Amino acid sequence: MTQDVSGKRERIDVGPLTFDVALAGGAQARPVLLLHGFPETARSWDLVSARLVAAGLRTIAPNQRGYSPGARPDGADQYGVAHLVADAVGIIDALGLSEVDVVGHDWGSVVAWHLAGWHPDRVRTLTAVSVPHPAAFGWALRNDADQQRRSEYIKLFRQEGKAEQVLLADGAKRLRAVFSDGVPTELVDVHVRVLSEPGALTAALNWYRAMSGDMRELGDVTVPTTYVWSTEDGALGRAGALRCGDHVAAPYRFVQLEGVSHWIPEEAPDALAEAVLQPPR
Repeated sequence: MTQDVSGKRERIDVGPLTFDVALAGGAQARPVLLLHGFPETARSWDLVSARLVAAGLRTIAPNQRGYSPGARPDGADQYGVAHLVADAVGIIDALGLSEVDVVGHDWGSVVAWHLAGWHPDRVRTLTAVSVPHPAAFGWALRNDADQQRRSEYIKLFRQEGKAEQVLLADGAKRLRAVFSDGVPTELVDVHVRVLSEPGALTAALNWYRAMSGDMRELGDVTVPTTYVWSTEDGALGRAGALRCGDHVAAPYRFVQLEGVSHWIPEEAPDALAEAVLQPPR
């Protein structure tokens, strides 16, 4: 059974929005910002957070825009990457922190790449999980047939109304089916319960619907970066993964996890925590 090990929960205001944030570890310990992906919540970091806290770090895991009830503005234009990065910076500011280590998975990785690229003075190290640098992913999406096939699902997610109906039908059967057997049922239940709240799934899918208008060209990242990719990831292929390092102008390490699916934080928390704890130098 998976227990909630995320520690104290706070509500943090960033402008007109209020974020539910899980905090764990000593207040004076080195802070690590953990950014979840779709269709998950901050609870996806439970296993990784426990390991990082045991190593003496402090973890900060927000339910991001759309996932926190107090941060669900209307309209897909409110979910572009610039807004998502501003949320992360606002949370860092609200906690009185000058810089953090940043770890992002899936869509959280997209936010983390942009946070490191646009605000390198606020990011000590970056650990990007599953999704490579946006330029590398974009290249694969344009040129690699395998990645194009893997990304077919995005077409459905961008269809307002239809995607919600498909994913939530029959007790959210298809939403639950997105997860591998390696994700504990208790965590799947948490994620599905949050995304079943009024407006929540639409808000989460708006991240996809805002993509074309706000996914800017991102230059090389200049902070020490670790990229973690797994060989059994059904959504992210090898082509983009191998080009990720071309867009990092700093110490870089590529960690390949054999036999692990897309859901790295739950399936391989030891390996992921180790990657965070041993950044490239």
